[in-house]
Amino acid sequence: MKYRIYLCLILGINTLLVSGQNLQQIYNIIDAVSANRIKQDVKTLTEFGTRNTFSDTVSKTRGIGAARRWIKSEFDAISSTCNSCLNVFYQKDLVTKKGNSRVPHDAWVVNVVAVQKGTKYPNRYIIMSGDIDSRASDTMDFTTDAPGANDNASGMAGTIEAARVLSQYTFENSIVYLGLSGEEQGLFGGAGFAAYAKVNNWDIIGVFNNDMIGNIEGVDGVIDNRSFRIFSEPVPPTETEQERKMRRFYGGEVDGISRQLARYVYKTTKTYMPEMNPMMIYRLDRFGRGGHHRPFNDLGFAGIRIMEAHENYTQQHQDVRTENGINYGDTFEHVNFEYNKKLTTVNAINLASLANAAPAPTTVAIGGIVEAAAKLKWNAVEGAVGYKIYWRDTTSPTWDYSRTVGNVTAFTLDGIVIDNFYFGVASINENGFESPVVFPNSIIKN
Repeated sequence: MKYRIYLCLILGINTLLVSGQNLQQIYNIIDAVSANRIKQDVKTLTEFGTRNTFSDTVSKTRGIGAARRWIKSEFDAISSTCNSCLNVFYQKDLVTKKGNSRVPHDAWVVNVVAVQKGTKYPNRYIIMSGDIDSRASDTMDFTTDAPGANDNASGMAGTIEAARVLSQYTFENSIVYLGLSGEEQGLFGGAGFAAYAKVNNWDIIGVFNNDMIGNIEGVDGVIDNRSFRIFSEPVPPTETEQERKMRRFYGGEVDGISRQLARYVYKTTKTYMPEMNPMMIYRLDRFGRGGHHRPFNDLGFAGIRIMEAHENYTQQHQDVRTENGINYGDTFEHVNFEYNKKLTTVNAINLASLANAAPAPTTVAIGGIVEAAAKLKWNAVEGAVGYKIYWRDTTSPTWDYSRTVGNVTAFTLDGIVIDNFYFGVASINENGFESPVVFPNSIIKN
């Protein structure tokens, strides 16, 4: 470690380097993700006919029941290859017709969960989710075939594949591989599991909601197999009135915990997969629409949506048919599995990076009014051997400047006027892995 820090200094690189062994781990993860395995899993999921949340739960070959049992069997099989490293179980909640316009009959909304416990921080969780369910044109129609190849077998298959790859490693933090139900009827699965995490006092680092990660040909005619979108809300809906007032005077309108998670994914992807083009979309989700990260956001957890850049609406929420020469329906042949692999890999390397990292500081204070300096203080973090101050222009979407400051809990950036930039602090552990950046949440009075 001392040699790496010294090397950074003489090269003028203002960062701690991830150790060679851990760097190799990230590249090994990239190489291990398989498009063929994802393809087979998407095919299997489409062959259940429909996975509508309210479809058959008894059949062994058709409906949501058969699909979720198969997903659980895959997680169980993965666990058998890693000395039972996954705790696999169902989590469920009853949803009733009363007050729910998209619920045709009372039913259990059942999620499939696989937890890979961390070695040092077992109660800190990073979650990757995909949706189990599919739908036809009419969301109340739970009998018509709805293969749901891209929406969202691609995300569910990616989650299973990430479990296959990452279960071969150990991490300091826990990873959850999660299959959610009830998305198409009102985000019921996500709401149920977010409540489960809250009741059980889980410390959630972040949620990666993967919803449609397999299409490269948009309805706008654009074909792009490298770009993808990261949706994140600007600030948590749970912020207090005092926090809202502070933002007016000190900034932070686009610096909530979900936005910092999005920036983390952006940076990690550009570092290890520079061929990819992550697009940070400053919006909770697509215009007027929703996804399964939102219930987690509603309870104050960091959560983002990762998805394809160019959607094709003729293949979403459509009965399989041909009309006016257009083939409608979310069918197997429309999924690009090399692209599905790329976005699965984006998840895997970010899961690994966060699961390898120390906790982020909880309190970051800033000051420097009417001075040519920015002062920062933060709490010491267990497992951190150093800290990194980030800053950026107030109009920049990404953290563009940084300085590693060693194992201290205060630092002054001389010559940098606080008025012109936004600032944040991340922790760094002995292996060089960083936490998400924490935006200041306290003020140093001059």
